[in-house]
Amino acid sequence: MLIPRHFLAHTALLALVCFTSAPVTAEQSQNTADKTADIAPAQRFESSHKGSFNGDRLSYRVSAGETYITDGEGQPTASIFSFDYLVDDKNNRPVTFIWNGGPGSSSTWLHMGGYGPKRIVVPSDADHPGAAPYQTKDAPETILDVTDMVFVDPVGTGFSRALGETKKTEFWGLTEDARSIAAFIAQWLTDNKRWNSPLFLLGESFGTTRAAAVANVLLNNHVINVNGIIFVSQALDYQGSTPYVDDNIISYVTYIPTMAATAWYHGKVDTSGDFEAFIEQSRQFATNDLLPALFKGNRISEQERQRIVAGLKTFTGLSEDYINNVNLRINGYRFAKQLLRDKGIAVGRLDSRYIKDERDDVAAGPGEDASSSISPAYKSALMHYMQHDLNINWNRKYLNPADPELSDNWRWRPVPDGQGWEPAYVNTAHDLADVLRSNPSLRVMVASGYYDLVTPFFDAEYTLNRHGISADRIDYLYYHGGHMMYVNEPSRVALLKDTRAFIKAQLAR
Repeated sequence: MLIPRHFLAHTALLALVCFTSAPVTAEQSQNTADKTADIAPAQRFESSHKGSFNGDRLSYRVSAGETYITDGEGQPTASIFSFDYLVDDKNNRPVTFIWNGGPGSSSTWLHMGGYGPKRIVVPSDADHPGAAPYQTKDAPETILDVTDMVFVDPVGTGFSRALGETKKTEFWGLTEDARSIAAFIAQWLTDNKRWNSPLFLLGESFGTTRAAAVANVLLNNHVINVNGIIFVSQALDYQGSTPYVDDNIISYVTYIPTMAATAWYHGKVDTSGDFEAFIEQSRQFATNDLLPALFKGNRISEQERQRIVAGLKTFTGLSEDYINNVNLRINGYRFAKQLLRDKGIAVGRLDSRYIKDERDDVAAGPGEDASSSISPAYKSALMHYMQHDLNINWNRKYLNPADPELSDNWRWRPVPDGQGWEPAYVNTAHDLADVLRSNPSLRVMVASGYYDLVTPFFDAEYTLNRHGISADRIDYLYYHGGHMMYVNEPSRVALLKDTRAFIKAQLAR
């Protein structure tokens, strides 16, 4: 008999409840009380607001604060801080849980740039945002009219921390992170009496890696279905977004369309035609010409090699000498340095519209990411907004982007210590595939920026068109921005419009 995985998980949970319900001694009760006594009560900050969102005048409250997740004995192990935007309604309004990536990033970017009802204003044309004071504006285009929003800071980011005797490193890992966020969602639904609300997950970058895994944990460990998932800058299977591994021929293919878009933007290729047609031609070249050529390796003929060199020049704007020197294998990160090397300028990796005049003009790749120039504006806007609009005055440091120890201590290993495992590219596409098979009404929206040299849009197509995922369950959408496409104002408005339409369509199913 084939027993569904979620049934096994539910059975294990019942067994745990039965086991822990055994009588406890007075000494055990005292030890538990002592541990709990050292943990301060959860903090929460409330504020009331009004605004117009897509023509609807709404009163809403922001409940910003901690949710404690617990271990098998019911003892708090971590505080996860979230910014909850809630419209009081007698019905079960949808709720969307939103997080950024990293791993090791607070929700600042999607909160203040993408989906929050207030937004930081930075130049839409990828110009430098300058210094403070920065301007914030109302964001009436956001999705609060169709869903409540919960912006989540994972443990080690924002105000979120490990509690009691639990080490913070216990939450810093691919599997550990997914379990803690799923536990947070289940606890949040309980605390807010929202178990019958339609549920959406929205993640950016590593946040999409997390979203696929969390959806699976929610189903198998908490018996919760999600109504829809929104991926912003998809990163499920890392092979196609890992250009720094020399023998990874997939990355030399998945980056070509983004290179083509970047070369077009900076005028390094023929721009007399149609942009979309040019991008489609680059897809076809990457798939039908470059991939077979790279697979052949040294068996490629000289005639075919020269044809590939000519094609790469056409779509990347790089010289034949450079293409020959790298043996047809253009590293996506080095491309950021090479494209405008003749001008002594590097383009951004997160958003290749940005440029920076670096000191070292002969380095193989850029020293810094030109698009990181917007980071101070986002942090400044969030800190000001928390203090002056959300009434958050707390002596705890807001870790933005994260605890400085998190990155070096992150655990990518997906199996327990002592269990055999051969290192491989990070991949949660299988989690998504499992959830899609278990939940026939679930669909996924994939939002990609044309100028993203970190998670290229062609990699999203490559990843989600395999792994046993049906093509008719995925909606692909493209924007003239980078990794954070919402930095570009027309792209931000379009992204919000598309997200709203996706949510409404899922609610109608």
